[in-house]
Amino acid sequence: MIRITLVMALRQIRRNAMRSFLTMLGIVIGVGAVIALVTIGEGATAKVTADIGKLGDNLLIVSPGGSRRSSGVQTATAFTKDDVEAIRRDVPGAEKIAPTVGKQALAVWGNRNWRTSVTGTTQEYLEVRAYDVDEGRAFTASEITAGQPVCMIGASVKKELFASDPAVGETIRLEKLSCEVIGVLGAKGQSGMGQDQDDVVLVPMRAAQRRLIGSNDVSAIYVTVAKTRSTTRVKEQIEELLRERRPVAAGTEDDFNVRDMAEIAQTVSSATGALTALLGAIAAVSLLVGGIGIMNIMLVNVTERTREIGIRLAIGAMAREVLLQFLVEAVVLSMIGGMIGIGAGLAGSWAATRALKVPFVVQPNILIVAFLFSAVIGVLFGFLPARKAARLNPIEALRHE
Repeated sequence: MIRITLVMALRQIRRNAMRSFLTMLGIVIGVGAVIALVTIGEGATAKVTADIGKLGDNLLIVSPGGSRRSSGVQTATAFTKDDVEAIRRDVPGAEKIAPTVGKQALAVWGNRNWRTSVTGTTQEYLEVRAYDVDEGRAFTASEITAGQPVCMIGASVKKELFASDPAVGETIRLEKLSCEVIGVLGAKGQSGMGQDQDDVVLVPMRAAQRRLIGSNDVSAIYVTVAKTRSTTRVKEQIEELLRERRPVAAGTEDDFNVRDMAEIAQTVSSATGALTALLGAIAAVSLLVGGIGIMNIMLVNVTERTREIGIRLAIGAMAREVLLQFLVEAVVLSMIGGMIGIGAGLAGSWAATRALKVPFVVQPNILIVAFLFSAVIGVLFGFLPARKAARLNPIEALRHE
């Protein structure tokens, strides 16, 4: 009986193709909107997580931080070389440690110039920040120790200063410092904060301190945590050590901060995930609107087919068979609309992710849930018209004009 009812439902849908399409249009839009918004949201979450991951794995960033006082902002004292050595010596989970100093400077080569970020650091910085060297080589230990006037440039700096010309072996000027380009860093693109990670020039720490900064201060310390250690525990150890060294009185705010990139990535992922769920829930409202549309059209359909229903009941059809027929029609309409909506949602989200330059991440679960929800909508909103058809009096139905 189910097979015959299904065939009859498909025949009735095909007989009124335009009406059937308009009836299921609300379901198509609802399912498509839910899938598109959730897919785009998942892609945005994946992109942000990947961008934060470009800063380095298991990374802690230690930096001085000001604190609010009644008299205004108190400037925090910069770190020293001894602070760096103390972390290296007393924090066992700290695997790689790269102190840095930074300054904006005008880079000049020939008749070309470009304002960029100059970072003085050690050879460990490449590993800590997950930089590769595409051309040339990295710093040697002797160049770092002696503060030799050599540098590595990012892809953006190479493009602006050298274009397609070779950069390795050339000499550029960074304010008072002239340095030989020994390497070109591999492109990393923008960070999760929108900063161009390729717009950078790396020089040995001592060269930057003597020739650009004019002091032995350390402005930030990058620390990678060993895979076997907890970043949270290492962060706590660094905070305890620096509170003792600076020193910070008990009960007062730290004049430094330690940022855990893993925590930041988790926080951002949670926020974007909640936003995606909210957008999906809002889009799901259109599914209810589509269900109401199905119910209204099916009620009209029952009125138009009153004589047909009366004939079926008069020749022996049972009320539950009539109910089943109209219920199946509503469910089939919803499911066909759901399948079309899935295709439309995937196509729309694919186009949107290409335009927004985010990954196309498809969640199979949301496809299944959207399809099943469309079927449930058909059952819920198709039941009232089906019950109305099943309860028609055969005599009154045959008299209907």
